[in-house]
Amino acid sequence: MTSKNTSTRLLLALWDLGGTQQEVKKGQLTKRIVLKSQKVADYQGIFEELQKEGAIAISKKGYSLTSGKGLEVLGEGLRSSDFKFEGTIVGTWAANALVKWISQIDVAVTGADVLVNGKGAIASYDEFKSVALEVYDKLNYEYNFNNLVPIYRIRRGIGDRVSRTEFNDWLLETQANDILQLQGGSVEDSAPDKIEDSVATELDGLRCYATRLKP
Repeated sequence: MTSKNTSTRLLLALWDLGGTQQEVKKGQLTKRIVLKSQKVADYQGIFEELQKEGAIAISKKGYSLTSGKGLEVLGEGLRSSDFKFEGTIVGTWAANALVKWISQIDVAVTGADVLVNGKGAIASYDEFKSVALEVYDKLNYEYNFNNLVPIYRIRRGIGDRVSRTEFNDWLLETQANDILQLQGGSVEDSAPDKIEDSVATELDGLRCYATRLKP
């Protein structure tokens, strides 16, 4: 059982059962995710890992999905090029949940009154610039990037508070304003999803790193 795929499937089930609005009973969740060849105990490590990550909350009676971190981890898992359902038969609930996710998530992340990670959607370039620099500084300090921060990390740090197109346009605008300098190269492991989360332009090609020019 692949840990990443299982975590994503678990989060998807919890989200589909309304885990962001209410606590989902343990039996209700495990009935969906535990396959015939498995036991509930097989998932103990996955639950603990997600709780430690801040994606879910666990009580004696059930589980709930944190609306900020939980949705972020779920979204990253579904977007991963490695994600797939295991086995030969995909449950109807999973297919329906994916359809619901696709139909609702775009509306959710673009609505002005929707909160992501406890904060509202970014509505302007100036707000984006402030948030992007905050995320840049945090990543640079915590991971010791030596002022060469991967763009995919900045995009994922901001999360669904901004659309992919707006992120690209506004990040390029920070370069035009001599705030950030976007640099070429490739990500450390050439992972397709990390390259996709970088920025590419017709003139300059792929840009994977950002360097701050202004304090």
